[in-house]
Amino acid sequence: MRTTRQISLTLPLKMADWVKGRVAAGEYASESEVVRDGLRALQERDAAVERWLQNEAVPTYEAYLADPTRVTPIEDVFSRIEARLKAREAKAG
Repeated sequence: MRTTRQISLTLPLKMADWVKGRVAAGEYASESEVVRDGLRALQERDAAVERWLQNEAVPTYEAYLADPTRVTPIEDVFSRIEARLKAREAKAG
């Protein structure tokens, strides 16, 4: 049973040249290897984003829903940052 499937891809000229350049430089044996490596990296990135959403973003949002009073309004955050910057400028200048 085959474990691969042939497909046709169309790439912008710069990308196609880059792929061919990786093969010409000996970094990969074929254009297909370059594309497979790129797709693996994309899968890893997508999995990392999914883990972040499930492990950090969702619990943080749920904590907010459980007690919205624990949140600092964005205006207060910016005011604190501005105050720190002004204090640094006054100290330096």
